[in-house]
Amino acid sequence: MARTPAGTPNNPRGAERFNEDRASYTLKGSDQPDIEAGVAVLRDTVKTLPSRPGVYRMQDARGDVLYVGKARVLRNRVANYTQVDRLPLRLKRMVSQTRSMTIVTTNSEAEALLLEAQLIKRFRPPYNVLLRDDKSFPFILLRADHAFPRITKHRGARKAKGDYYGPFASAGSVNTTINALQKLFLLRSCTDSFFSRRDRPCLLYQIKRCSAPCVGRIDEAGYAELVSEAKDFLAGKSAAVQKKIEAQMAKAAEALDFESAAMLRDRLRAATFIQGSQAINAEGLQNADIFAMACKGGQVAVQAFFIRGGQNWGHRAFFPTHTEGLSEEEVMTAFLAQFYEEVPPARCILVDRALPEADLLAEAFREGAGGKVEVSVPQRGDRRRLIQQAARNAAEALDRRMAESGSKAKIMREVAEFFELPEVPQRIEVYDNSHIQGTNALGAMVVAGPEGFLNNQYRKFNIKTAQTNDDFGMMREVMARRFGRAMTEDPDRESGTWPDLVLIDGGKGQMSAVRGVVEELGIEDLPLIGIAKGPDHGREGREVFHFPDGREKTLPVNSPVLFYLQRLRDEAHRFAIGAHRAKRSRAITASPLDEIPGIGPARKRALLLHFGTAGKVRAASLEDLQRAPGVSAAVAQTVYDFYHPSG
Repeated sequence: MARTPAGTPNNPRGAERFNEDRASYTLKGSDQPDIEAGVAVLRDTVKTLPSRPGVYRMQDARGDVLYVGKARVLRNRVANYTQVDRLPLRLKRMVSQTRSMTIVTTNSEAEALLLEAQLIKRFRPPYNVLLRDDKSFPFILLRADHAFPRITKHRGARKAKGDYYGPFASAGSVNTTINALQKLFLLRSCTDSFFSRRDRPCLLYQIKRCSAPCVGRIDEAGYAELVSEAKDFLAGKSAAVQKKIEAQMAKAAEALDFESAAMLRDRLRAATFIQGSQAINAEGLQNADIFAMACKGGQVAVQAFFIRGGQNWGHRAFFPTHTEGLSEEEVMTAFLAQFYEEVPPARCILVDRALPEADLLAEAFREGAGGKVEVSVPQRGDRRRLIQQAARNAAEALDRRMAESGSKAKIMREVAEFFELPEVPQRIEVYDNSHIQGTNALGAMVVAGPEGFLNNQYRKFNIKTAQTNDDFGMMREVMARRFGRAMTEDPDRESGTWPDLVLIDGGKGQMSAVRGVVEELGIEDLPLIGIAKGPDHGREGREVFHFPDGREKTLPVNSPVLFYLQRLRDEAHRFAIGAHRAKRSRAITASPLDEIPGIGPARKRALLLHFGTAGKVRAASLEDLQRAPGVSAAVAQTVYDFYHPSG
């Protein structure tokens, strides 16, 4: 059964609250794009709808989701769409494309709001406000699964046991804070395996950023006290922590323990640095998120500030799309619902305008925040000044965005002109290979669009058939797999994943290899360009662009188009090298025991701890294998049979 994010282990009650299999049904109509047909589908659906809260999805003739909406009373909300004369042009277009509907009932309107945000994120409908943000927010994680907890940066699902502090606006702000916290509390950041192998302190201890619990320089009780102080500091009790350190420093100085006093002085300086770099004039605000919106020329920017423990943990600008025809309040409401779909809400959410559904948002966010949530518009004092500051930042971010968009649009038009494309490319794919003497070879594909790199569409190709050190063969394999699959799955190019321009890191040889693959697949209109570094190999600005027909072109060394194309090529190079390094690292740490079916990490660890090496496991008798701790008779037989297939 397919599960929505609500049904993941992080939200065990989600499947119970949002069970689509139990509460949904679909009505299908004609394939013709006709507003009367769309209204007929809506009227048929209204006849079956209950008078209760829920979420509805409008789908086109292919079943693709056009719009996801919520309702306090499903019957009334969907019936409104049948009154076509009262609908704006945008909604008329949506109704004319609607050929089926899916209905999901919920227990309350707040649950419908949460489910709506989940479905919008999953389906990315063209008629919904979309929060385009490919990167998850980073957190600081203070783990709790070890006697000496580790402090680290964390992204993604919060599955590890421990305390999470965030969100931070960027990885840079997290790294800066962790570095300062290490100086302040001397907490370890190394992995558990590195920790267990140490027999002397590492460099972090020497530069006074770790207390070296790995070699007993601090006992468990002393380290636990540092952890407790760190938790207090991150929870906003920084003044109490500073006073405690000051008292300890004075006591050490009185005892003439100047080395300890100096160390405590350095910790105090680290605390002052954190407070100075993250200070914000927000009297009485401990945990809050602040949002302000700017609108200009049909574009929208939302500026967010994050305050935790009275400290500023960064800010970020967002640019929602598909906002045409909607009020600013509707855009802000949709933005907040999607923003908090994964990020835990603050108990206090400040916005720059009154939202008609503020109470509904607060109710929906209550569970994620672990208590009552307030969504309010401050009218005076420090909170009002914070909103004004966020509004100024939003306006400035939108101005920068519009200026950049203008220059990018000009560059993209010039790219289309230089490469003789019929229109401005909306999707550019760039390919590169990486290997060392043919080993651990892989191909890489990066994707760029008018708004920048599309990281979630990058792809890696493990080279399987090409000969060692054959760069041309590797490129042939990558292109054959990429476009062979595209021809099989999407020959009509309706998915939007066919490129308008393909850039290949290489010269005539790579171009010839790629052109041969494309011709074999019967693709005649795929724009291919090879980027080579020219006669002065290695000198930036001398790139030569190879066309499939053998022509070559160059650009002036100070051309903005050249800089843009270099950036695309360098991103593909970076991604390919990073993926190759990761593959090489995995190969280095691989064990022959990995090849044995049914032997997981725990069994492999038990065998290696008992026998010492994989070679000794191979040479062991069945009786010796059975005597290994943690290895059952069945597992021992499996291992023995793998190495002795004849018995």
